[in-house]
Amino acid sequence: MAKTGHAAAALIRIEAVSKSFGGIPAVDDLSLDIMDDEFFALLGPSGCGKTTLLRMLAGFEVPDSGRILLDGTDIAPLPPHRRPFNMMFQSYALFPHLTVEGNVAFGLKQENLSRDEIAGRVAEMLALLRLQGMGARKPDQLSGGQRQRVALARALVKRPRLLLLDEPLAALDKKLRAETQFELVALQRKLRTTFVIVTHDQDEAMIVAGRIAVMNRGRLEQVGSPAEIYERPKSRWVAGFIGDINLLEGKVGKGGTTLDTVHGAIRVTNAGSAGTTAWLALRPEKIALAMKKPRSGRNAVPGVVTEIGYLGDISLCKVRLANGAVMQVSMPNSGAELPSAGAKVWLVWPATAGVVLKQ
Repeated sequence: MAKTGHAAAALIRIEAVSKSFGGIPAVDDLSLDIMDDEFFALLGPSGCGKTTLLRMLAGFEVPDSGRILLDGTDIAPLPPHRRPFNMMFQSYALFPHLTVEGNVAFGLKQENLSRDEIAGRVAEMLALLRLQGMGARKPDQLSGGQRQRVALARALVKRPRLLLLDEPLAALDKKLRAETQFELVALQRKLRTTFVIVTHDQDEAMIVAGRIAVMNRGRLEQVGSPAEIYERPKSRWVAGFIGDINLLEGKVGKGGTTLDTVHGAIRVTNAGSAGTTAWLALRPEKIALAMKKPRSGRNAVPGVVTEIGYLGDISLCKVRLANGAVMQVSMPNSGAELPSAGAKVWLVWPATAGVVLKQ
């Protein structure tokens, strides 16, 4: 059972929760703590169980087993409308016949608050989400980004303890999506409300979240900060899912400081017991290209450049090794001359550049 937590008391504690549909597990014996006032991401490929977990938090699905605790109290008996949570759906689900003000005020009216309090809280949210002057518009008179902010205002106006976000930026174009990611971070910090976002976009999760739970087939693969997951993945699966990765397989040498591969002995750190199989995970930006073999001190593997892709700020270079394997190297476009396809090069990196994985 995968489990993670902090020393402080959790706002939400998920204990050994499982959920199946038609006998197929969607969430499998999962335990997780979500802390108060944090921006937390559930990240994984389609079908990994992240949306099912979010729906169980919201109360739209009931766990087959396990418990979901809020401040130490089991909330399983509480229907969605009785939970101090709110959810923003991917489709935004705005009421087309209501104005912006009407959409934002809808939940408050269901609570029978006074007209003055509703008006004040709606105005506060419209100002916070930069929607002043748009209160009388209908959703079809708004841009995609404006509709997204209306949906956020409607979800936040009730001041929930926890805001659940189901792929909230998926409908936005690339530039607007990037801008909105930072706006979400600023909003969460200002409101000090716990946000839980579901996304399959690794870059998005790493930008917005303080901690990320990487899910696969209903289970947790790893939980940690973006830097921890990127720099110190716990498995080849996580390393491959988060960003680009190069993997070199070998046997751990004597003393655990080398990895014996088809390319020779590779210097590593803390590889573990001698004779065991391990993989060195190397990010493309950790590798340098050299036209000559370095004298000593760094790992060096020869290869031939097969492709170079220009991406604006960087170029991505593919290098074929002697055994046919292809490694990727990313290089900043700083004005230096890049090798051409067919050039013979050396891939160079220090022993501390990679992470040794056992699974």
